[in-house]
Amino acid sequence: MRRSYLSAAFGALLVGLGVLLLLQNLNVLDIAWDLLWAFLFAVGGGAFIAVFVGNRDQWWAVIPGFTLLGLAALSGLSAILPEAPGGWGGGLFLGMIGLAFWVVYLSRRENWWAVIPGGILITLALVAGFAETASDLATGSLFFFGLAATFGLLYLLPTPAGRMQWALIPAGI
Repeated sequence: MRRSYLSAAFGALLVGLGVLLLLQNLNVLDIAWDLLWAFLFAVGGGAFIAVFVGNRDQWWAVIPGFTLLGLAALSGLSAILPEAPGGWGGGLFLGMIGLAFWVVYLSRRENWWAVIPGGILITLALVAGFAETASDLATGSLFFFGLAATFGLLYLLPTPAGRMQWALIPAGI
């Protein structure tokens, strides 16, 4: 019974979307697509976050949840502020993905590996945000200092097996 209900709901959603697209193409309806997509991405991201909040063992749901919320913020920002600098939009999106990995680490400390993509994505978010206003030397320096800080932090974080000595190699290089 549940499967037929989901199939019918999905079919109705597709038909409704088709009708909206038809009305848009016939110039009968003018929809702010950026805001619609922002809303849909936010709903999808919220659903994944709800899975994580409902069961902390489902830590994986944070990654697509924050990614979709980042897409929602990016779509909404481009609809509301079309003159906003492009680098900050990319930085916002990368920062949301990086934040997802930090939430994965903070929710389960045994997921120490999440510090690496979390730190690197936050670094890339900063580089993308400053790319239009800073020099190439400054953004390149920021990138390598961000990588060093990520691995330096990984060395400092406590683990049951002690400090991860290997993290000093990429931090030092």
